[in-house]
Amino acid sequence: MRTALTGRRPLRLAALGGVAAALVATSACSTGSTSAAPKAAPDSATAGQPSRTIQVVAAENFWGSIAEQLGGSHVKVTSIIDNPDADPHDYEPTAADSRTVATAQYAIVNGIGYDAWAPKLLAANPDPGRTELTVGDLVGVKDGGNPHRWYSPADVHTVIDRITADYQKLDPADAADFAARKTAFENQTLGEYDRLISDIKATYAGTPIGASESIVTPLAEGLGLKMLTPESFLDAISEGADPTAKDKAAIDAQIAHKQIKIYVYNSQNATPDVQAQVKAAKAEGIPVATVTETLTPAGASFQQWQVAQLKGIEQALAQASGK
Repeated sequence: MRTALTGRRPLRLAALGGVAAALVATSACSTGSTSAAPKAAPDSATAGQPSRTIQVVAAENFWGSIAEQLGGSHVKVTSIIDNPDADPHDYEPTAADSRTVATAQYAIVNGIGYDAWAPKLLAANPDPGRTELTVGDLVGVKDGGNPHRWYSPADVHTVIDRITADYQKLDPADAADFAARKTAFENQTLGEYDRLISDIKATYAGTPIGASESIVTPLAEGLGLKMLTPESFLDAISEGADPTAKDKAAIDAQIAHKQIKIYVYNSQNATPDVQAQVKAAKAEGIPVATVTETLTPAGASFQQWQVAQLKGIEQALAQASGK
């Protein structure tokens, strides 16, 4: 569990009261544009079954954005963490959150210790009829593993498959439409996202990089990049702990000797140590790219957010290689 950090942490904690007020005032997340999938003809096996609007709650808006786009008009999605200044690690659920969970027919939580408050909220509002998806369980990452699965391209597609399958079970009458929406979402809406991942991997696989925290690790793996930053440093910054002097010295040496080609940091968690590394990298002419933990700017869709970040990483790699 994170503690307060110098950097974005004071801003985040100060913003929690505003987040709670916003959650009471709104009942669904704003996740940007929704892919318009073709309306499929009803399957003969489900013809005559009543359609329904599935009430969905997502602990975080990066999963909520995907869930909303896969469901379209058949779902109503509320994301609990829907503010760039709210910290998913330290979030304190509100009474409004409890009401949302109590009426949800489908719940999506990240798991892996990232949103420990979320399963507690579900347990406090039990409903045997509610379907629950814990992403960590789905992709086989246990507590103690890297929780940032929305930065793993393979895991994102695994989650898409499961959400669609769950929607089809919850609303069989619209099963064919859910299948059509999934096809359109993966082949069209996520087209640029998948293309950028493929292009970066094909062009820059094996390129050594440095990073500020473990949020970058699944993405680096998906892009075929080689992470040189000590894992212990990445984990310490992610969890709000103090990194060791040994790790900081190792990173300083990597930057000074230009062993890393680019440096990627979470701009929502720019601690003094991270700021020092960013400054040092720029001074050495090492290109710097940024990522964020949650959808940025507010209201962006999952694909808009990810594509913007991937373009930044691609540009940094191109600058570093002279291509």
